[in-house]
Amino acid sequence: MADRSFFHALETLELVCRLGSMHKAAARLNVSPPAITRAIRLLENDVGAALMDRSTKPARPTEAGERLARATRNGLALIEDTIADIRAENSSNDNHVTLACTIGMATYWLMPRLPDFYAKHPSITVNVQAPPLDRPVLSRGIDIALRYGTGDLHDGETIKLFDERICPVGRPDVIERALKQGGLSHAWLIDVRSTTQHWLGWSEYLRTSGETFKPVGEVFDNYIQAVQATLDGRGLMLGWKSITSEQVSDGTFGSWPDGDTDIGTAYFISSSETGGRKAAAQSFVEWAVEVARDQ
Repeated sequence: MADRSFFHALETLELVCRLGSMHKAAARLNVSPPAITRAIRLLENDVGAALMDRSTKPARPTEAGERLARATRNGLALIEDTIADIRAENSSNDNHVTLACTIGMATYWLMPRLPDFYAKHPSITVNVQAPPLDRPVLSRGIDIALRYGTGDLHDGETIKLFDERICPVGRPDVIERALKQGGLSHAWLIDVRSTTQHWLGWSEYLRTSGETFKPVGEVFDNYIQAVQATLDGRGLMLGWKSITSEQVSDGTFGSWPDGDTDIGTAYFISSSETGGRKAAAQSFVEWAVEVARDQ
């Protein structure tokens, strides 16, 4: 097993490669340049290869030196991540909750309601992560996930929050103009598509509602852009309850007459094994369920 001096030498080499200079590494470690040289010589004797090219001034890492420094850097990062995970798993009283959800759910459903949670639980901090996936997973480090679907969730403890519904929405003047022109088949439609999308799009909505299909006008890869385009009056978008309900409630958006559709999907909140052991995470779950029940 390698001793402490070996690991110190690895860290020294990584720092030299990262800073690009033995002198800078010496200054950072508050040691003399010869001490840096000795540490790297020790490492070279151990691995049996030159780690620094001393034919140049200043000396530069060899290919082997760069490889070893990179492996050391990755190893230290993995150690730090593992320690953080262990701390989180064993901190049942930790007042930090890590939550995953889509960026649309975070922006339009969660963030407007989060001040109410903080007012009721001022000692708890909620860290929100919005991965580039339509269905966030309970991966390492995630306590809670807010997820859309039909309920086919098999990881963690899951509770249904609310049924999702869909209806074309837009500025009232845009809807009025589209109605006068002959309906959705004459409207400028704004759609959202992505490689990971499993949400209903305009083509499916128009087909299920019996409307004449027409090519959409603008296509975006996230709902933030689509909502902004709709706010700008550039067309109609499919409004999901989780995303556009506030704009409909305050009159910013109007709903297409008789366009509301239930497609059998809902939003769910799931707790990971770690989240299930954290009092702070369970306080959030209880709050979310109560808010969803009252909306």
